[in-house]
Amino acid sequence: MWALRRGVRGAPVLLLALPLLGVARLFPAHGFGLWLRLLAATLVLLLPGSLVARALRLRGASAAVALGLGALGPALLLVFVVHSSIWLALVVLAVIGAVALPFALRVISGPPPWDTLAVAFVGLALGALLWHVAGAVTGDALFHLGRVRKLVEFGDLHVRSVDEFRDGGLHPGYAFPLWHGFLALVSKVAGVDPTQVMLHEPSAVVPIAFAVVYESGVALFRSAWLGIGVLAATVTAAAFAPGHGGSFILLAQPGTVDRYVLVPAALTLFFLFLRHPGWSLAFGLAAVGVEVFLVHASTAVFLGILLVGFAVARVVLARTDLRSSAEALAALFVPVGAAIVWLLPIIRETASHSPSADELQRSLEKYASEVHVDSLHRYALRPEVVSRGGAVAVCALVVVPLAAFAARQRWAAFVIGGTLAILGIELLVWVFPHFADAVSLSQARRAAGFVPFAFALAGAASVLARLLGAFVLPVALGAGIALQLAFPGDFGPGLEKGGPAAATWIAAVGGLAALAVGLVLGRRIDSRGWAAGTAVLLFCIPIAVHGLHHWAPVRDDPHALTPGLLEALGDEIPKRSIVFADLETSYRISAFAPVYVAAAPPAHVADTVANRPYARRLSVIRYFRSGDPAILDRYHADWLVVDRQRFDVRPKWPLVYEDARYALYHRPA
Repeated sequence: MWALRRGVRGAPVLLLALPLLGVARLFPAHGFGLWLRLLAATLVLLLPGSLVARALRLRGASAAVALGLGALGPALLLVFVVHSSIWLALVVLAVIGAVALPFALRVISGPPPWDTLAVAFVGLALGALLWHVAGAVTGDALFHLGRVRKLVEFGDLHVRSVDEFRDGGLHPGYAFPLWHGFLALVSKVAGVDPTQVMLHEPSAVVPIAFAVVYESGVALFRSAWLGIGVLAATVTAAAFAPGHGGSFILLAQPGTVDRYVLVPAALTLFFLFLRHPGWSLAFGLAAVGVEVFLVHASTAVFLGILLVGFAVARVVLARTDLRSSAEALAALFVPVGAAIVWLLPIIRETASHSPSADELQRSLEKYASEVHVDSLHRYALRPEVVSRGGAVAVCALVVVPLAAFAARQRWAAFVIGGTLAILGIELLVWVFPHFADAVSLSQARRAAGFVPFAFALAGAASVLARLLGAFVLPVALGAGIALQLAFPGDFGPGLEKGGPAAATWIAAVGGLAALAVGLVLGRRIDSRGWAAGTAVLLFCIPIAVHGLHHWAPVRDDPHALTPGLLEALGDEIPKRSIVFADLETSYRISAFAPVYVAAAPPAHVADTVANRPYARRLSVIRYFRSGDPAILDRYHADWLVVDRQRFDVRPKWPLVYEDARYALYHRPA
């Protein structure tokens, strides 16, 4: 699929994104026109990296994504160094594309990967379905929208420009706003408001996610059918099992795009490097490693755990790939070291890093339903959290031991080693506290989602297809129906029932047993044919039917700002002004207007020395109780928004705007 095929010269398919963007801009920026603009703008921004990848003789969506965002990194860095606007980044991307184009056109690489293109076109259908469940911008999306809007609206940009507080500090997870910068450029190129980008960009990203997830399965299993199996299991677990679009409705947010786009791209390049080590793949690995870290820092840690687990299991089971795995890991993570050195002072200022006893107690109380606690220094994730993801997760955990039948294959080492590495950290009370101290308890919980569920399910299907032949098909369909009825999943913000703890322990104990059995079982029992991939598809059908039955918007914002206030914020308040309001109102003002605020909900603010989220919250509480103007002076606020349904504060400032709910005041000259 990615090997060079001698054939005719030809222009890269992604060059069609340029005329597509021209056509898209002829349509109005709503409905079909909005979707076409977002899709075309997204592809255009990936075009320079795609041309670089082609010039380096790298093919496929994973390389295009890795080098596409890789080209944006230095472009955005130049913007911050010279304090320019985001338009400079677009100029740099254009220059990179222009320089790479003649080299890309000279490469004889054969026809494009039609299988990847076909999979991406299927992803367009899910993107259309997601459009109808987009709902409203709420929760963490407001945090990210605020950063995107500042990049779009501000000139004289630097890395601190996108913070919610003018006198605050960088967020350690998003200190370099790589993905926010990408979304800001989508807004500029598509000619649409950042709110529409945050709301509907997932529909444009889904085809890319389909392509890279499929490629990761093909790269590991060396089978298009099992690549389809990995894709089906991933999409079913992420989008259909929870209903309402699941995690895919959040693909505009950094943590989600990291997990479902950048991590699969990294896996693809990693496994390709093991078979074809070379400097071009190493360059792609270096780019995607830095991107994973910059887009969502903790995801790089989880990916590292997964791949180190694979490398150890591979050496133990097959006594091979030691050198190539070490080289691939070095290419992927050594460049990340420079970014870590830059971020380390910020990380050390974060309260959740090496927390105090009080901070740890507060975190344990917050996540009490998900953590089993013996003491402040002995606690671990509940096994029900690992298996909470519904039928796909439960089945994948239970069938992990089947990897022993193909122990000498890379996929088996990935399933066994990756599962044991993640579960060994998450479930052991003498390991998990140290991990949580390093990455925060909030993030340490997320590592459970990086168990290689989709690969375990596809691998087990390949084993059963070899053992059962065509009978694997009715078995898979029956298992899908039964497990969906028995374990539909627990997808709420906390843990209510969770999944079956037994499934998690079967994966942990069975994984250890598979490691032992694999040492003595020399015969390979698996199949890469159509039956294995079809079995995974049949297993997923009942879950997808359930998801489509619950396909409706669920996100509504009870604290939404009124249209009149939103208009006043845009018309009356200068950019970069500081606005004082209650926490929920401030959070939304920061998202929908290019301004700074004095405070925001602590759950959505990095708890650093510079940010002081709890001190800011206390100031807000005191002001709306007392109306003391000295508090406004302390935060240098020139504008005040009062929610009159909640507070009875009438400052001696001129009233600029009011409606049935909100009043906007301006500090007198």
